[in-house]
Amino acid sequence: MIINHSLFFFTSTRMGIPFNFNHTDPMIQQITFRLPRKRRGCHLITQEVLQHLPQPLPQAGLLNLFVQHTSCALSINENADPDVQTDLEQIMNHLVKENEPYYQHTLEGRDDMPAHAKCSLFGVSLTIPITEGRLNLGTWQGIYLCEFRQQGTARNLVATLYY
Repeated sequence: MIINHSLFFFTSTRMGIPFNFNHTDPMIQQITFRLPRKRRGCHLITQEVLQHLPQPLPQAGLLNLFVQHTSCALSINENADPDVQTDLEQIMNHLVKENEPYYQHTLEGRDDMPAHAKCSLFGVSLTIPITEGRLNLGTWQGIYLCEFRQQGTARNLVATLYY
């Protein structure tokens, strides 16, 4: 689904003199898409995200990605060495353990409450600059979906382009 919004009539004052900015070109575009189920771990999804974005990307702008779930997260991290993915998961499992006796939210499985905590530590959204029609990621940066459940489900992402 693609939603185009036209932005807006803007009135302000500068040095006491009103001026108007009337921009009628689309400046916000929003796309919701679903990533297939992934096993537990950190998964490089940069190319999957790009496949769902309109091409060409604007010359300058911002991409905001938001995952609509509470047991997975988004992250930007190194995309060259797959050991980073393994290490990130091990670090998170060390920081947030399963089967802690003080967990009260346990009806959905032993991995559910830890998944919520890990999601809160990582976060569910990213903002990436767009420069010269490309995501302005560093040389070794990639977009990751971090799945914290043993049996994750397909995940919905909302991509909002601002330009």
